[in-house]
Amino acid sequence: MARSDRAADGVQRTRISSVIESSRFGQAVSRATDQLVAPHLGLVRAAALPNSPVEMGREITVATYNVHRWTGLNGRSAPDPARAGFVISELDADVIALQEVLRPHRGDDPLVALSEALGLHLAFAVTRMHKRGEQGNAILSRFPISGCSVVDISHSRIEKRGALAAQFSAEEGTHLGVVATHLSLVDRTRQRQVASLLQHPQLNSGPVVLLGDMNAWRKCKATRALDDGLKRHHNLDWPPSFPAARPVLALDRVYARGAEVTSVYAHDTPASRRASDHLPVVARIRMASGHTYGIDAW
Repeated sequence: MARSDRAADGVQRTRISSVIESSRFGQAVSRATDQLVAPHLGLVRAAALPNSPVEMGREITVATYNVHRWTGLNGRSAPDPARAGFVISELDADVIALQEVLRPHRGDDPLVALSEALGLHLAFAVTRMHKRGEQGNAILSRFPISGCSVVDISHSRIEKRGALAAQFSAEEGTHLGVVATHLSLVDRTRQRQVASLLQHPQLNSGPVVLLGDMNAWRKCKATRALDDGLKRHHNLDWPPSFPAARPVLALDRVYARGAEVTSVYAHDTPASRRASDHLPVVARIRMASGHTYGIDAW
């Protein structure tokens, strides 16, 4: 890395850290125990100081990233949102889906601080009450969010799972849907979750991108249904993203319907190998002309 690149890298890391530092979890830990809750919308907000206005064109870059409750590679470190925040800034993606996001019960909110530091719009869906705060899925976007909803795909009495669906307006009056999710580790439950998603209006009303941690480490009925029901990317080999230090499993994936995934790769950098147990996965999406996303479906 050139000296100028290292300097720019240091400036960006310092900027992200300084904005999020006040949101450290030392002041936010609660004695509350984990609780099961129905997945629900927790937050939708526009950036107070967004990046310069960006209009969604026919091609955008999306990413999916399991941030592991901000606890780093092994999950035993003190939560530090700045680590994952810096990796998110490296991605330079238009829309980013996050899983295992933790928002503390008390104190400043690191997710809001991150969205403000990067000038991104934000939506967050709660899937469980962790002892340290609300845990769930989030979407960060350079584009304003024109619609948002939560799909309950729990299919289990002991584990709650959800999908966060957001809508974005594109050029010439077209619309794109983005559905962010984190599927179950249990094969049978994951199969039911995929069936629910594939049948839902959010994935059947126009161009849509489904992305997230699919927990699909091998071929199963759920992954076959996703491959058959949604248009896969140009390369049949999904990039491995887990574990981050030496990735061998392709858990994090990007699918599209009414759009094309033209490229996909795991974002493997020194920072991303330390910030979480997952690497982010980044994809380039090209929307077909003439499609609109049905607002009534939302």
